[in-house]
Parts: sequence; structure tokens; C-alpha cells
Amino acid sequence: MAKRLFDVALATIGIVVFAPLLLATAIAIMLQDGGSVFYRGERVGLGGKPFRIFKFRTMVPDAERLGASSTAEDDPRITPVGRVLRRAKLDELPQLLNVLVGHMSFVGPRPQVPWAVALYSEAERALLSVRPGITDYASIRFSNEGAMLRGSVDPDAEYLRTIAPEKMRLGLLYVRHHSLVTDLRILVATILALFGVDPGSVLALPAGSDRGAQTRRGYDS
Repeated sequence: MAKRLFDVALATIGIVVFAPLLLATAIAIMLQDGGSVFYRGERVGLGGKPFRIFKFRTMVPDAERLGASSTAEDDPRITPVGRVLRRAKLDELPQLLNVLVGHMSFVGPRPQVPWAVALYSEAERALLSVRPGITDYASIRFSNEGAMLRGSVDPDAEYLRTIAPEKMRLGLLYVRHHSLVTDLRILVATILALFGVDPGSVLALPAGSDRGAQTRRGYDS
């Protein structure tokens, strides 16, 4: 209950504070190509319930039909405005709406697409026992995910080989040990990372030696 109250209060404040930025970003996207402002992909949330995630659209219309699910930094589908939004992580701001209505939390494992969740093992389904979040351990560790995939001939395969297993491990670790204090530390660490400051002063990321929670799937495009 305390976490939900915290989420609602912070999301409300965030929407009010960032309203001018949200409006300016929406206008920039519309002026660029006349396409939709938001990307509203289907994701799976708490208890396996599907919902539509809000993001500012950073790619050309119908991008999902034109290429891989994973997005490298040099993906040609990314629009000029989209590159700026992705670099600054501003494309994630509309998820304040998802937090406000209860689809998501500020902190929790990133939500995945339905086909990826359908392939979860019994142990991995523990990820559905908490609300998915805007940020978590994995979001901080892989804040440069696009750069890691840059130049890849097959971004999906590269993602599955080098990134997905650790994301799953960190997500399950959060589920087992989460608390409001942990959430606050992850939020502060995320803000520091956004400004190029080493978040290690407030959050020691869990070591990546345990590969027991391997995965071959899961995208957050």
C-alpha cells in the first residue's frame, strides 16, 4: 500500500512538473512526420494482465513490421527527434500515466511483450508477482543498451546472447528482495545515471556471476 501511494503521489507531481516538456515533445513528434505521438505496445503486467504501455514514438510508423524487436543505437528506423528522445530517455516519460492508473510502478522489472512472457519458466513467472516498473537494476546496468547493440548484424540475437540473461537475473533478484528503501535508492541511482554520474555511491548493483535465470526471450522496444 505504501508503495502504491508513493507511486500515485510521485506520478501526479511528475505529470504536473513535466507537462510543458510533454507538450513540447508531442508537438515535435507531430511536426516531424505527422504520425502518432505515442507508441502503445502491448505488455504484460501484474498477475499476467495485459496493458498498453505509453511511450513517445521514436521510430518511423509501422517500425515493428520493418525490423528487429531489439533496437540498436544506429537503427535506421529511429527518427531524428527519436534519437534525441532516446538519448535523454525522454521517450519513457509518458509512462507516468501507466504508473498513475496502476499498470506500472516507478521501480520494478521492465514489462515484456506477451509472446515473451508465454515462454517464461515457472521460476521466471515470479516476475509477474510485482508491478512492472519504469526503472530497475537492469535499467541502470544497461542504460547504454542501444550502444551495446550498435553495428550488430542481428540485434535480436545479440540482445539474447549478451543482455537478456542478466536482465532476467536482476529482475528476479529485485522480486526476491524489494522494499521501499530499495526503490528509493534505485530511483536516485537512475537519476544520477541519467546525468552521467556514477550511481555506485547510492546503489551497488548486484554482481552478475549467477546465471541461473537464463532466458532466450524478452524485448522492451
